[in-house]
Amino acid sequence: MTQLSREHALRIALASRALPGVDVPTLIGILHDKVGSPLDDDKLKAITVTNLKTGIGSLDGEEDGEDIGIGLANIKLAVRYLWGEEGEDENLPEIQSYRDGDLPESIRIAVASNFGVTLNGHFGSCIRFLIYQLSRDEYRLIDIRSTVEAESSDDKNLFRANLIKDCHVLFVQSIGGPAAAKVIRADVYPIKVPEVIEAPEKLAEFQRVFDSPPPWLAKALGRSAEERKRFKADA
Repeated sequence: MTQLSREHALRIALASRALPGVDVPTLIGILHDKVGSPLDDDKLKAITVTNLKTGIGSLDGEEDGEDIGIGLANIKLAVRYLWGEEGEDENLPEIQSYRDGDLPESIRIAVASNFGVTLNGHFGSCIRFLIYQLSRDEYRLIDIRSTVEAESSDDKNLFRANLIKDCHVLFVQSIGGPAAAKVIRADVYPIKVPEVIEAPEKLAEFQRVFDSPPPWLAKALGRSAEERKRFKADA
């Protein structure tokens, strides 16, 4: 088998991380099956959403690719990576300045993302976490944290949990039970958001909860025990 160039290996690695449950060797096998060898620039650019979808589906006997458990947005993102149209650091938003105390009664939220400000990441495979500081009336993107070093960690899920342990909430497309337990032990509250959505849209939606927060959020906001009891009674 011809050795992959560094550029092509990176494209395939990024595409794999956009496809939960499809590791690099498995993806290489699918690509060889669909476009042949060697996996050069022309071959990778010949990959389509349809043949990648059916290739993944064939792993579980879903030849039509209709029930593979991976969203179309993720497959499209993977194809863009394979084509070389997306780089690991392209389309990233600008980080905004923030100092503790700038946003009173605010919480910190991690957003699992693979592209721009889109909430489309699975916990174990997302390329980065977007870190937002969110108050009732404002939010700021205060950090972008790459997960690339998690790949060389003995415990990838623990590494990722520690990466966001200063946050109160995690927005993620999906997360498994053992990984969720590690996130919760890091004192972060995971919230699944199955649909692909832009992070600002989800943050604006979540701001409405500030008016009558659940007990865990009231505690994170520094509300008194008496206030938390009242919110619980009103729920």
